[in-house]
Amino acid sequence: MRTYVYVDAFNLYYGALRRTPYRWLDLGALCETLLPPNKIERIKYFTARVSAREDDPGAPTRQDTYLRALGTISHLDIKFGHFLEHKRWMRRVRGRKWVRVIQPEEKGSDVNLATHMVHDGHLRRYDVAVLISNDSDLLEPMRIVRYELGLRIGLLNPHRRVAAALAPHATFLKQIRKGVLADSQFPPELTDDNGTFRKPESW
Repeated sequence: MRTYVYVDAFNLYYGALRRTPYRWLDLGALCETLLPPNKIERIKYFTARVSAREDDPGAPTRQDTYLRALGTISHLDIKFGHFLEHKRWMRRVRGRKWVRVIQPEEKGSDVNLATHMVHDGHLRRYDVAVLISNDSDLLEPMRIVRYELGLRIGLLNPHRRVAAALAPHATFLKQIRKGVLADSQFPPELTDDNGTFRKPESW
């Protein structure tokens, strides 16, 4: 079955990769492991570029290195949204004190993912769409693909529990577990058209 995979990058990161040794994730290998009967024709990775912070100035460099690693997967496309940062006053959990915080907000990635998934389905580019996310905001495009377009849609869940809104509308559901993540890592050193590069040391 011709299969397109749609990756909600930040949902995957915060659900399964953050503070783990599995951040050097080979998405091609992950999809082949979890979807063995499927012909993976395209993987679309939806993300936004992160900014340097006082507590983590190296974040953009690590992200660029990982995006470069993903670029070695011939059938993977990277689609960018963007980040906005807002300074807001918010009340503490306990007490009546208010603190001013920087609240980052990712814009565009969910809309881009939903648009591509529905558009590709409408053009019959795939027989099966697979969504790597647990974001209930993606319920409507899932429903359109399954019930309006009559196509199969799978859900690979990176969180401990699957969103109750999404599960009933998936043709099939699989959990992304630590063992699969561990077995789906890029080698420490990779080569592309610009030369050789390595996995970030802190990973």
